[in-house]
Amino acid sequence: MAERDVRREFVGELGTALRELVDAAVRTEVPEEELADVATAVRGLAARLRAETRGLHDIASVDDPETGERWYSPVYGPGNPVAPPMVATDSPDGRAEGRVTVGKAHEGPPGLVHGGVVATLLDHVLARAVRAAGRGGLTATLTITYRRPVQLGVPLLATAEIGEGEGRRTTATARLVAEDDPATTLAEAEGLFVALRPERAADVFAPTGRDVGAWTSRG
Repeated sequence: MAERDVRREFVGELGTALRELVDAAVRTEVPEEELADVATAVRGLAARLRAETRGLHDIASVDDPETGERWYSPVYGPGNPVAPPMVATDSPDGRAEGRVTVGKAHEGPPGLVHGGVVATLLDHVLARAVRAAGRGGLTATLTITYRRPVQLGVPLLATAEIGEGEGRRTTATARLVAEDDPATTLAEAEGLFVALRPERAADVFAPTGRDVGAWTSRG
């Protein structure tokens, strides 16, 4: 097994444990003394992880910047404790889908998924559909139409497909439903994605020290 794959297993395991901690933290009603003890313990664990860190703009060793695969993505990253996380797939014909169940950490109104989180989930499948079709791009515009409240704890399905492409510009549309009620649209999205010219990408991503291809013009 490749070294990166081995590290990914450990990163994913830590991410899962931290998501369990986050969920417990936002739902707990333990006494104040217990909260104080846990805070001390967590700070001790954080100090252990900070023993070796990368810079703010450095790319993680478990990432693949050429394909856009980010293991600490706030949407789907196995290693990110704030990711729901979404399980996403795509196909070369410019289609993508993501399955996710959103918990308490992403609550907006009581019992409902925060609207900004809904937008983030839809933005991700839109971008993934564009990238799957072989077109790089960053989100230029994102329009969300909220049809119905999105409940916490309900398995959700987000689907997206590429639209028109001209030059560096590509459009895509997406839809969010509950898996057990696919006929009822909870939210819709339209996105415009613009690929960076190679020279512009080199400037934007210069702090990473890497050539990043997933968001640049591609054939």
